[in-house]
Amino acid sequence: MHQVVERIANKDIRALARAITLVENDHEDKLQIMQDAYSIKKNGMFVGLTGSPGAGKSSLVNRLISHIRAEGKTVAVIAVDPTSPFSGGALLGDRVRMNEHFTDDGVYIRSMATRGSLGGLSRATKDALRLCDAYGFDVVMVETVGVGQSELDIMKIVDTTAVVLTPNSGDVLQIFKAGIMEIADLFVINKADLHGVGKLRAMLRELVHITSTDDHETAIVKTITTENQGIDELWEKIKEHHHYLYRTEAGKTRRHEQYQLEVLELMREEIWRDLHQYVRNNPVFNKETGDPYRQASYWYEKWKREGR
Repeated sequence: MHQVVERIANKDIRALARAITLVENDHEDKLQIMQDAYSIKKNGMFVGLTGSPGAGKSSLVNRLISHIRAEGKTVAVIAVDPTSPFSGGALLGDRVRMNEHFTDDGVYIRSMATRGSLGGLSRATKDALRLCDAYGFDVVMVETVGVGQSELDIMKIVDTTAVVLTPNSGDVLQIFKAGIMEIADLFVINKADLHGVGKLRAMLRELVHITSTDDHETAIVKTITTENQGIDELWEKIKEHHHYLYRTEAGKTRRHEQYQLEVLELMREEIWRDLHQYVRNNPVFNKETGDPYRQASYWYEKWKREGR
């Protein structure tokens, strides 16, 4: 077993931070680390929160941490931030709203930059989630950078996806066009003290009824994070959905599909790495040969013939 994974198994939080950094930087030991971490997985509860920027996701996570800790459970938070145009790192904006938990040994918060990934997550988010699970956190929450037309990757790595909406945030149909309706396991109407809550809730109920495909009703929860209202109901609905998944085949199917996607993504990464290395080390590619399309086609066919 890799040394850093052994330390993770012994509850060394510094080893966890180190391991996440290694996989995030695509270290040569990445596959070994992830393979060993998978062997000690604990099957914690994976929760994702997504929604438009400014919906209050970070404040909601902050309140949820307090509520979950009151039950005696440990929590890890993977907060995906926009990439800084100067440093290339995370802006750490989410940590400002979670600073009250910094000294809590039962809480681990990790910010990750998207690094150009368009799915609302960092490419290493799923690996960080697996490592936090191997460490033994009871609940691992993932907060996306802010959902848009293509930022729906959260559904591929968590058990329960909560979509956070706010009243008067624009045409709600535009949000549904982005694909949120299909990925939501429950809806959270945050800032429910604002005008327009009733209208938004009615639209959600109608659209949930139209698009529902299974026997589990998509819950709609109202919260006001500034007053700590609705957090207990939200947590109960999250637990209810988790129990539903693992009472039925739906949960096993979801995890199996997630593993399949993960295998395909790892294969894609390895193929791309080999191809990039082959191109970079071949002097012919560095010559000016004219038509780049013809050159690419020629070398791709050659690459296939050689069985690479």
